[in-house]
Amino acid sequence: MTETESFAYDVIVLGAGPVGENVADRTRAAGLSTAIVESELVGGECSYWACMPSKALLRPAIARADARRVPGLRGLVTGDLDAPAVLAHRDAYTSHWQDDGQVGWLDGIGADLYRGRGRLAGPRTVTVTDADGAVRTLTAGHAVAVCTGSRAVLPDLPGAADVEPWASREATSSASVPGRLIVVGGGVVGAEMATAWQALGSRVTVLVRGDRLLDRMEPFAGDLVAEALTEAGAEVRTGTSVTSVVRVNGAVVATTDAGDTVEGDEILFATGRAPRTEDIGLETVDLDPGSWLTVDDSLRVEGSEWLYAVGDVNHRALLTHQGKYQARIAGAAIAARAQGVPPEPAPWGAHAATADHGAVPQVVFTDPEAAAVGLSLAEAIGAGHRVRAVDVELGSVAGAGLYADGYRGQARMVVDLDEEILRGVTFVGPGVGELIHSATVAVAGQVPVSRLWHAVPSYPTISEVWLRLLEAYRG
Repeated sequence: MTETESFAYDVIVLGAGPVGENVADRTRAAGLSTAIVESELVGGECSYWACMPSKALLRPAIARADARRVPGLRGLVTGDLDAPAVLAHRDAYTSHWQDDGQVGWLDGIGADLYRGRGRLAGPRTVTVTDADGAVRTLTAGHAVAVCTGSRAVLPDLPGAADVEPWASREATSSASVPGRLIVVGGGVVGAEMATAWQALGSRVTVLVRGDRLLDRMEPFAGDLVAEALTEAGAEVRTGTSVTSVVRVNGAVVATTDAGDTVEGDEILFATGRAPRTEDIGLETVDLDPGSWLTVDDSLRVEGSEWLYAVGDVNHRALLTHQGKYQARIAGAAIAARAQGVPPEPAPWGAHAATADHGAVPQVVFTDPEAAAVGLSLAEAIGAGHRVRAVDVELGSVAGAGLYADGYRGQARMVVDLDEEILRGVTFVGPGVGELIHSATVAVAGQVPVSRLWHAVPSYPTISEVWLRLLEAYRG
């Protein structure tokens, strides 16, 4: 292995997923020379193993469920999903795990792509080792941005490594439908993959250590999703931990803390994530390998003048859209500093990722969908706000009844009683994913409740729930 070449840039980006691509886009738009380093596929986790393939698997399940709730259509939607067609559609959305299109986009913005393993080698220096062992040294005049994302973590259980379990990547890319699937974990990945594979014909058992699914959202979110999964034929066990797993005659056998066993053809562990920082040379800049990186609101690593950590690696919000938001902020801050202009420290400015602190939106694409932004009631109380929760049954809204016969759902807004603004909003029900941006505008914009009263929802839409919520608050 020999060092062959050295190159100088204004900015070096480690990781060419959506976050790294957006940092590169913003710095190139500012006229800064930018190199981007990727060891796998350009486009990253979201494009090939997370957001895109999972939603391609889920969309047919949701569409069928919605159709079966519409009078006059219900009787026409019978039988099983065409699993091969769904999997083929998923493969198309991942570009068959080829990144030519994404590479072409990088070329179009003028960023230089280096394929290989990128590692920090001291301040403002990155080495890239390619598949042939050749090493290139890159130096950054202004910034290095770590955008390497996160990876699934398998639990330290007896037998776990030996059964070749699924993690999130395997769950979204499987070429066939398992006859029986055990899902360990009740977070977003567990709930979504249980929904998808149950709809595709797998017999799903979900084992959740806590007392509900989606435990970071309002309690009713997990309860409604679990109820729907059970009605669809899945088994959801809460308060259940797996103590060991073994593969016997091709089947996975999971033993629980209650001493009983659950059998499946595959087992998915959706039990947490860790930063992809274990082998990127953090020790060469006095940081701990494998750690989450703590940043300020301009996404610069605390204590550094040149190192940025954007997206999952800073552990603020492990969501693609939030990472892309951070990337836009980081790119603007890097460009400002490169031009000798101090970044704007004020909240809601061009160089501050203020939305990370209480205005983060998320949609869980289960049936029903669960969508939330900002703080839950428990989080708001824990943060010291004096708040009131306002709840409305979504099925009482005229638009919801037209959307689906027997519509079941729930809406909650958490109102700050001192400032008369919303601290958080949660919707659960069919189709609510498209409602959440209006709530995000209200929370991020700190729109007074008195002003929201004049934002008139169209009739008859599900959005009329806003009127019902405000009426309930006013009493």
